[in-house]
Amino acid sequence: MEITSRQEKNTTVVTVQGRIDAVTAPEFENYLSDLISKGGRSFIVNLSALEYISSAGLRSILATAKKLKAEQGDIRFSGLQGPVEEVFKISGFYSIFKIFDSDASALNNA
Repeated sequence: MEITSRQEKNTTVVTVQGRIDAVTAPEFENYLSDLISKGGRSFIVNLSALEYISSAGLRSILATAKKLKAEQGDIRFSGLQGPVEEVFKISGFYSIFKIFDSDASALNNA
């Protein structure tokens, strides 16, 4: 798994490549927690290069969303496709989170 982030407007865009599974989910969660502890409150997580997400990955997303909610923050997702999009639909994440086709549309709907 590879994670990168950049600032765009007042939003941190986090791009995740590879897999979020039982091994990498803690790293993903810690990465976002670190950004939150440094004052980040608005996030777009781009998953267009994510090949796989497990239930551990979904739990790490929920834990991060809970931390952000406590800080009056916001998390949106972009670029879902293939198996990752299916997992989001089956798990009900489409009804829980704001999901967009691109980073640009997610930024415009902050």
